[in-house]
Order: sequence, then structure tokens, then C-alpha cells
Amino acid sequence: MVVCGLACWRCRWLLPLLLGLAIIMGIIALAGRGWLESESEPYVQQASLWENCRRGQQDLNWNCESLMDYGWGRAAAATYLVGFVILVICFALAVIAFSIEILRFNFVRGIGGLLFVVAAFQIIGLVIYPVKFTEEIPLTGDNMFSWAYGFGWASTVVVIGCAFFFCCLPNWEDEVLGNIKPTYYYSSPERAPYLN
Repeated sequence: MVVCGLACWRCRWLLPLLLGLAIIMGIIALAGRGWLESESEPYVQQASLWENCRRGQQDLNWNCESLMDYGWGRAAAATYLVGFVILVICFALAVIAFSIEILRFNFVRGIGGLLFVVAAFQIIGLVIYPVKFTEEIPLTGDNMFSWAYGFGWASTVVVIGCAFFFCCLPNWEDEVLGNIKPTYYYSSPERAPYLN
């Protein structure tokens, strides 16, 4: 039976796997068209991080305009994209760090610091987008921030959790490397007469 604690060496791949999951969610957020959508029929508005599309109630074709024409659109896309690129770099560094037999714990803590930078960039992009979108673009009907926007936030939450674990992992250095000797509890015969 395999016992796996929080910082056990056999479980060292959990953190890189979580970073991989955050990357997948980030890709979905970057490519998805569901940052903002009409809440109910008729579906007349749909937006991604990159463009806003509308159509008339009887029209089947979407008319799209780029959000890169707006300064806030470029800022939101750039900050989220920069965070995503740093996240990919952190994933590669984590795979390298956990592949080495002698784990460099200061290196791991540095990855945690970079992940906090990733979270800051992504949060800035995720806050700029809805605030400025609703201020500057007229909305048609009832709209909601939808699934792709949610994947952006989910990626950010996973990154924040991983950042804490990467920063705290050096506190369990001996447990991870297996340097802790087992503790034996001894009781004298006077205290345990049933052992005779």
C-alpha cells in the first residue's frame, strides 16, 4: 500500500500536473468565444477576449469587431497573455525541478514566486475586461460573463494554490527527501505490565 502525504517524494508530480491543468484552462480561456454571451434567446451577442460579435434577432450572420481597437482590450489581452506565457515557463521549470534527483528547494520557491506574478497578471486582465467592456460597449439584451471567462478565473485560482504550495514546499524538505529517521516509542516494563 502506498501512503502519500502532502509532501511525499512519490507525489512530487502533483504540482506540475496542476500547473498543466491551469495551462489547459488558460488555453480554453484564450481561445473560447464565451467570455460574454447573451443569457437567453434570442442570442444576439457573443464576445471573446479578442473580439465582440453581434447579430440581429432575425439575422444568422455574426458581425464582429476587434477589441484590439480599444486600449483596454489590448491591455486585458496583453496582461492575461503575459501571465499565460509565464505560466508555461513555470510549468517547464517545475518539470525540470522535479525531474532532478537532488531537488533544489530555493529553485522551487522561485517558481512559487513566479506563479504569484502569473496570478497578478491574470487577475489584472480578468478585472479590466468586464469593467471596461460594460462601460464602453453597448450591450444588447440580457448578457452574462460565461464559460470561457470562468475558465480564466479557474486557471488563476489553480495558479494561486500552486504558488502557495511551491513556496511552502521547502519547509518539508526532509520529509520530501526521506531524511527523517523513524521515531520509536519505548515504554518501560513498569508502565506496561501486560508485555511480560
